[in-house]
Amino acid sequence: MKKDIRAYTYEELQKEIKILGEKAFRAKQVYEWLHQKQVDTFEEMTNLSRNFRKQLEEEYEILSVDMVQRQESSLDGTNKFLFRLHDGNVVESVLMRYQHGNSVCISSQVGCRMGCRFCASTIGGLERNLSASEMLGQIYQIQKIIGERVSNVVIMGTGEPLDNYENFLKFIRILTDEHGLHISQRNVTVSTCGIVPRIYDLAKEHLQITLALSLHGSTQEKRRQLMPVANKYELREVLEACDHYFGETGRRITFEYSMVHGVNDTDEDADELITILKSRNCHLNLIPVNPIKERNFIRPDKKNALNFKNKLEKCGINVTIRREMGADIDGACGQLRRSYQGRSTL
Repeated sequence: MKKDIRAYTYEELQKEIKILGEKAFRAKQVYEWLHQKQVDTFEEMTNLSRNFRKQLEEEYEILSVDMVQRQESSLDGTNKFLFRLHDGNVVESVLMRYQHGNSVCISSQVGCRMGCRFCASTIGGLERNLSASEMLGQIYQIQKIIGERVSNVVIMGTGEPLDNYENFLKFIRILTDEHGLHISQRNVTVSTCGIVPRIYDLAKEHLQITLALSLHGSTQEKRRQLMPVANKYELREVLEACDHYFGETGRRITFEYSMVHGVNDTDEDADELITILKSRNCHLNLIPVNPIKERNFIRPDKKNALNFKNKLEKCGINVTIRREMGADIDGACGQLRRSYQGRSTL
């Protein structure tokens, strides 16, 4: 069985190349081809000898990440991509264009087992984890398709990154390595629904990435209604883990809060949020829920969302309402994959 060469860190690749009997500088060349020039085949590595390329071909593979579908918003230029992996599974990624640069939101798993009730990604459960290579491949393919560099990466697409912890961690190491794409750790955000032990593990790494915690409920009871993971980890435990992450890294936590009309957008919810967040150095991101046909959740209207935001701001909480991107395409996590799978079974 061939080895996934794009999933090696620079140090690991150096060891592999040494085992093959090649000089050390060859590792740097191969790594640059994979992560700077982002080639899809060994044949494209033209400064390597034919024999060496053949040897690489025999021992290793570059896992394919091929575009199946692309949707482009006529409202704000947001692009949604559906990529087919080497085993036929599909994942989705989103390109968002901002004045400060191109931001890409990628998937970390095929499907998801977390079961958050407002999310299309989790319908159908978890198929498998993505390798570090497949996570990188989404970014590399988008860069090639648009002919521009990506400056910000968000691991907030399909899947729970901390449920795929080792691959996620390796992905971060390779993405931010000076020999590769070299994206600043401060330009990387990872979203988690709150797997407490992994938040503590991540804190030990002392990375400078931003941790975004999917809060979605102002109390343990309300969180449990929307997020099955809350049956395992109490809200108090999750918040303590976030405090620990901030203490270890100095990186302010972002709390994500999907607003569902009549479920978690009341004055009582705002008061409860103020209670748990007012003493924390954090940022609250309000996200009017993206309705999906499998659920009967309704987004709050703009006036209600703004009133909710203003109430929090008056108590000193740093809060924004996330700008809706790609409203005229399958913008929410999992929607494009779900619609593609539905067509594929017809």
